[in-house]
Formats: sequence, C-alpha cells, structure tokens
Amino acid sequence: MPQIWEKSYPPGVSWSEPLPAPEPVEQALIDSARDYPQAIAIDFYDRLISYGELGALAARAARGFQALGVGPGVSVALHLPNTPHFIIAFYGVLMAGGRVVPLSPLAAPRELGHLLEDSAAQIAVTLDLPALYPTIAAAPGKEQLRLVVCSLDDFMPAAVARAVAGPPAVRAPGRGADIDFAALIDNDGDYARHPRGPLDDEIACLVYTGGTTGEPKGAMLTHANLRAVIGIRNRWLGKELRFAHDKTLMVLPLFHIFGLGIVMQVAIAVASTIVLHLRFDAERALADISAKKITVFPGVPTMFIAMVNHPRLKEFDLSSITQCGSGGAPLPTEIAARFKALTGVTPAEGYGLTETAPVATFQRLDEDPHLGSVGMPAPLTKVEIVDLETGLVLVPQGGRGEICITGPTVMKGYWRKPEATAEAFRGGRFHTGDIGYLDQDGYLTIVDRKKDLIISGGFNVYPRTVEEAIYEHPSVAEVTVIGVPDPYRGQSAKAFIALKPDAGPFTLDELRLFLADRIAKYAMPAEIEFRASLPKTAVGKLSRKELVAEERAKRAAA
Repeated sequence: MPQIWEKSYPPGVSWSEPLPAPEPVEQALIDSARDYPQAIAIDFYDRLISYGELGALAARAARGFQALGVGPGVSVALHLPNTPHFIIAFYGVLMAGGRVVPLSPLAAPRELGHLLEDSAAQIAVTLDLPALYPTIAAAPGKEQLRLVVCSLDDFMPAAVARAVAGPPAVRAPGRGADIDFAALIDNDGDYARHPRGPLDDEIACLVYTGGTTGEPKGAMLTHANLRAVIGIRNRWLGKELRFAHDKTLMVLPLFHIFGLGIVMQVAIAVASTIVLHLRFDAERALADISAKKITVFPGVPTMFIAMVNHPRLKEFDLSSITQCGSGGAPLPTEIAARFKALTGVTPAEGYGLTETAPVATFQRLDEDPHLGSVGMPAPLTKVEIVDLETGLVLVPQGGRGEICITGPTVMKGYWRKPEATAEAFRGGRFHTGDIGYLDQDGYLTIVDRKKDLIISGGFNVYPRTVEEAIYEHPSVAEVTVIGVPDPYRGQSAKAFIALKPDAGPFTLDELRLFLADRIAKYAMPAEIEFRASLPKTAVGKLSRKELVAEERAKRAAA
C-alpha cells in the first residue's frame, strides 16, 4: 500500500485541519509587549530588557527604518551575531513593512556581496566589531549600501563589551552615509502601519540556503509560513500557551532558521525570557544554565558534545532543564544518553529545513524520544516518501526514498528562481533532497542525503563553494570536496587536489590562509589529500562517489 502518512502527534489532530487566519509575524511581539510589559524578554550578559522595553525599541527601530526608506518590498539585511540588535531590528523591519534577509556574520566579503546583490538589499545592519563591520563594508559592488552600525556599548558597559568581544573596528573612510544604531532609534516610535496583502503571499524573510550545486537560493518565507510555526506548536502541545516562565538559552545563531524560526519566535510568542549569548561557549553555557536556572536548551550536536565532555562538568547544576531539543545534524546516541544522565531530559531530535521554516517533524511529548529517528510528522504536516528515480511515485511502507513535505510552513518558493522552484515542487510536494523512511508507527528516520551537502557543526557547507575557492589557488589543477566524519562537528570538508604540472604541494594551514577571505571559517577544509588524478564520470565530470566510498572503507578498516 502506498505510504501516505497523514497522522501526527497529538493523536486525533488532522494535518489537514486549517490553522486560524494568520497574523503578521511582528504581532507576536506587539501582543507580548502589551500583555506582559514587565516580563523579562532578553537577558544579555545580565542586561535585562523587558517586553515593554523590547516592544518600544522595535517600534523606534521601525520608525527609523521608515525614515531610511524601508517599506513594502524593501529588503534589509541583518549581518549580526546574537545581540539584542538582531531581535530589535528583525521586528522593527517587519513593523516598517519591509522584509528581513538574515546573513551569516561568518560569511566572507565575496559571499556577502553576492547575497546582498541577489536579495536586492538596500540597507544592512551590522556590528562594529573587526570581524563584522569591515567585512560587509568591503563587500564587492556594495559601496553604496546603507549601513546601520551597532555597538555592544548600546546594551552593556564599554568595559564589559571590550572584555566580551574586544575593541570595535575602525570605521571605513568614505562611508559617510552610515548611521549608528543609537541614531536609528532616536525617535518616538510612532511608525506608519502599512496595509499588507495576503499573508500567505507576503514575504517576511528571505533566508538563504543551497542545493546540490551549492548556489545560494533565497527561501521566500511568508508571514503565514512563520506564524504557522506557532500554530503548529500549539497543536502539538494540545493547547495555546500565552505566558511561559521559561528561560531559553539562545546560543544557536539567530541568523539560522533553527534559532530564528523556532526558538526566537516561540519565546517571543509566549513572553518567556531569552538568555542571549553572542556565541556558543561550553563553559559559559554551563555556568548560565546552573546560575540562571535555564529551563529550555536548544542546540546542535556539537554543543551537546562539548558540554558533556567539559572537564569541569560536575561543578555545574543542570537540573533546571525541562525541555531540550537538537537539530541541524544527527545527535549521537551516546551523547544523548550522557546528557539525559546529567539532566534527566533526553534531547529531542526534530527535522526540518530552511524551506520549511524549519518545521517538519517532532518527537512526541508523552513518551521518550525515539533515538535514531527525528520524530513524527508535525501537526498539519504531511510527510511522504517518493522513489529516487522519478520523485513522483510513493514507495511502500518502510521503503527508502526521497522525503517530501507538504504543510503550512513550506516556503512560497525560491527568490527569483522559478526553475529551481518548479523542480523543488514537482508533483505538488516539496522535495527535500534527503533520503529516509517512515516506519509503521509513523516515525521518520533520515538515512542519507541526496544532496552533496556537508553539515559541519550545524552549518551548511556546500562542496562546490569550497571547490570554487580552492580553484583560485595558482597550484591547483583539479579539486573535489566531500564530507568526512568528524567526532566533534559531525562532518567536515576534505579536499582532494590534483596539482598543476611542476607545482608543489602546500600544507593545510597554507590553504586555510589562502581561503581566509574567500569562504566562511566553518567551511574550511579539515583535511587535504593530493592525488595525481581525480575520479571522473564517463563524460569527464569530476565524481565524488568514488572518493566517498574510499573514505568510508578506509575509516571502517581503521
């Protein structure tokens, strides 16, 4: 019988029952600021921001953005790490009527230049740190980009800011149009409310992802897509929760769809506290869980690995944790078991993609997580498995094939890429490119990736992007990049290189130095291997599958 799972948790909830009419994404903050003004929204290194203050700051940012020309159809890029500026600017842009383009603060200048051009961003918000402001100020072809420059001093004493992140960057000459964040919000917050079109069509965010070629594609996530995350969560809980006394440790990057689409949105919608860290540091995370009694900890496997292996782990009390989720890559069973022994809570793995905002499957709440699986289809979400050859035929129960998703969180399509959109939605389903199967109880297991995507520490690394950067090295004739197992990051990139005649080999450190301004740090190869020649297909294209098979065999023998 064909596999068409329409059941989800909790029992009796139909995936096809419609959600209430959607509201704009920013309405969640507006409601929480109105209803719970005294509740703490953000704890940023002990700087406490209430929901009333956060709502007012977002409104002031909205008026400031409107003064810069932000309104319907205008894209604003957020090139920020985890600071209050991100949350304020995110909701401020939406209140102003614009759309948000979250960009990785780890991206190299050339990457940023392409994404800014593709998204048609007219304004970008960045931080005045040496690793951020100079990078976007130097983005090729974006000299006229208007920058809003934030400072950690906006939300913490200067001495603390220097201790946490070091001195600020020197401002680039000739950028007289830059505006300080403090000036952006220096107003009364009386912004103009723009009428919106249908919310299932109105784009709230362009979040960039990639495919088998590594070409970045902007997933068009509508207001209805993102708000459906909240509606689905309420169905999953079996109730609508408006105020939660939870404290959520936010060490996931806000620019990533996991942190933005689920963690930030849910915390804001239920008016709970976000304990915000600039970046993940295992000791600081453990210390805050212990001292601030964190109740919710979402992370990626590398975070759990670092925490359970911390040499001073026994000094920290982790008993306050009541909810824990893992995503981005498979969580090793041993690490999940060790974390449960420490906290009494097993990290629950779910599944989703940037294109699903990122909800697709959840673990049930009335039983322990099924280790090895990523849970059941989320409420209102259909998960189907189709054959790998055509992508149109449903496979029998338990059969492996490509995972397809249909539901209210699935994106509108890829920005300015109609052909890629048509390919992704062939047969009326969204094709994930991942391979898996559904068991007889409706649990989904991921077994492989149709794409050549490498997931390193929760970040997507696209082999072609790395290859193209390595090809710029004057000694390289051919290169193929694959993902290899990494005990800490899950996967890392390995480059196989054939050198030009008479060219000598170079070290991994020398290659990393060459790539420093070309690709992000998390995409850097962890290994290189020189070959006289590289495998090719019958038509002469470089082939990865032989190298993947060799690496698997070599590591299995070891």
